[in-house]
Amino acid sequence: MGLTPNIERLRGSKNMFETFPLWPVQASTIAGQLDLLYVFLLLLSLVTCTAIFTTITVFAIKYRRRHGREAEQIHGSIILEIAWSVIPLGIFLVIFAWGAIIYFHERTPPRDSTEIYTVAKQWMWKFQHPEGQREINELHVPVGRDVKLILTSQDVIHSFYVPAFRIKQDVLPGRYVTAWFRATKPGTYHLFCAEYCGTMHSGMLGQIVVMDPSDYQTWLATSRTFGSLAAAGQSQFEQLGCPTCHRFETQGRGPTLNGVYGNPVTLEDGRTVIADENYIRESVLNPGAKIVSGFKNIMPVFQGLVDEEQMNELVAYVKSLSVPPAGSAGNPTLIPPGTQPQHPKE
Repeated sequence: MGLTPNIERLRGSKNMFETFPLWPVQASTIAGQLDLLYVFLLLLSLVTCTAIFTTITVFAIKYRRRHGREAEQIHGSIILEIAWSVIPLGIFLVIFAWGAIIYFHERTPPRDSTEIYTVAKQWMWKFQHPEGQREINELHVPVGRDVKLILTSQDVIHSFYVPAFRIKQDVLPGRYVTAWFRATKPGTYHLFCAEYCGTMHSGMLGQIVVMDPSDYQTWLATSRTFGSLAAAGQSQFEQLGCPTCHRFETQGRGPTLNGVYGNPVTLEDGRTVIADENYIRESVLNPGAKIVSGFKNIMPVFQGLVDEEQMNELVAYVKSLSVPPAGSAGNPTLIPPGTQPQHPKE
C-alpha cells in the first residue's frame, strides 16, 4: 500500500512529459537519426556559446583598463591559430558527413517500397493506393513496411510534412517528386502543408493512420475500390487511343512501351535519358519535348485532357509493363492492349 502514492506520482510525471514534449514522437526509422543529429548540434552550440562568453567575461575582467597601466603588445601564436582553424574544420566535416549520410538515406527509397500516388491541391491531399483505394486527407499504411510517395501538385507549391516521421517534401506542380518512410508505431499522426499555398493554407490538414499488418489487410479488403491503379491506367490508355501507335505485338508509329520504364531511352538529338515517372508524364503532356530516336513528332498533346489522377493511372500502367511476371514479385501481369492471352494447347 505504501508504494501506491509513489506509483501515482510517477504516472503523473509521465503524463506531464507527454503533455509538454520536447519534440514530436519518433514514429519512423529515420526519426531517431535526425533527432540525434539535432541534439548533437544543440549541444555543440551550447558548448561553443558557453566557451566564447566565458572567455570574453574572464578576459574583460582580467585585462580591463587600469589607472597607471599601459597596454602591452601581444604577439600571435602559430599553434593557437592552427588549433582554432583545424578544430572547427574537423567539427564541420563531421557535421557534413553525418548530415550527408542521413540525407542520402532519406532520399533513396528501397526498391520494394509500396508506391502511393499523392496529389496536393488547394486545400486537400488526395491519395491513390496501388490496389485502387482512394483517400482524401487520410492515408492508411501498415507498420513496418516501406512506403514511397510519388507526389505532384495540381495548382501551386505545397509541402508534405509529417512531424512524427521527420519528413518534409516540397510538392511542385507539373512534375513528380518522391518521399519515403517506414512507420514503426501504430497510431494516427498529423499531416501538414508546410508551404503557404493560399488563404486556406492553415486548413490543409490530414493524418497518417499507421495500422498493424493484419488490421491493414482488413482495411484493404473492406475499402471501396474500382480496380487496381494500373488497370485503371490501362483503361485510360485504350480510351485515349494510345494503342493505335504504341503497339505491343508489332512496331507502330510510336515506340513500344514494353519494358521501357526504368531503362535508358535514346533521343533524336543523341541524348540518353532514363524513363522514370517524370519522363512518362512529360511524354504524355508534352510529347515534343523528348522525341525518341527513329520516330517523328506526331503524337497529340494531352495537356488539359488528362487530370492528375488520370496521369497517375497512366504512369502506373506503363510502369506495370516493366514488372516481372506474376509469381516472381506477386504482382499481376496486365495484358497489353490489342493482344490475347496465350492458353496452353489441350
